[in-house]
Amino acid sequence: MKIYVEDNYQKLSKKAAYILASQIRLKPDSVLGLATGDTPLGMYRELVAMHQREDLDFREIKTFNLDEYYGLEKENPQSYHYYMMENLFKHVNIWKENIHIPDGEASDTEEACSRYEGLIRQAGGIDLQVLGIGRNGHIGFNEPDVKFEATTHLVHLDADTIQANARFFDSIDKVPTQAISMGIKTIMQAKKIVLLASGHEKREIVQKALEGKILPELPASVLQLHNDVVVILDQEAAGELKEI
Repeated sequence: MKIYVEDNYQKLSKKAAYILASQIRLKPDSVLGLATGDTPLGMYRELVAMHQREDLDFREIKTFNLDEYYGLEKENPQSYHYYMMENLFKHVNIWKENIHIPDGEASDTEEACSRYEGLIRQAGGIDLQVLGIGRNGHIGFNEPDVKFEATTHLVHLDADTIQANARFFDSIDKVPTQAISMGIKTIMQAKKIVLLASGHEKREIVQKALEGKILPELPASVLQLHNDVVVILDQEAAGELKEI
């Protein structure tokens, strides 16, 4: 595991974008696993700027998003489909047929999850997976006590996660209580993982995930078992680490 501590969020975002851009240039048909939320936003802005400034080419790139709220239409501004279109996809030259996001409107979630896993296998697996980390240690929407062997599945969101995401909705009652998420097994099968964390509120969970015991109660701790993980933190998120 390589850990980079950057001075601030802007430098964290540039570092992450540089790693993804290097992956794209070295393997133009890479399969990227992508995350949503506040932390990756700066990285996506940097990638868009690289595309516009340096002709970073997304034409052959395939993407698979980690998760999607269940029960939200794609057009809903709080859906991750909308997030990805607004923050990355509509600004670069990626082919629409190469964009994959879990189907939050599926009537048969089991079939939709199985189909998503099949598409990942068909693409040859994920070359580089981007992750954030929740305040309770979740990666994707894999909440504490998740089974490490889980593949893409329907998740019941913890109260902590619902509370943390309430700021994006008109009220906490509007926050979906379920999501479709890649499972830990799917994430761990990625060839390379890049974990991003920013802000003072993440410092304790980052320390536990990277330096503590590997426990299902702290899903991100399983990343200690992966052979190619890059962690990019800002100074605030790294504040509790004992070894850097």
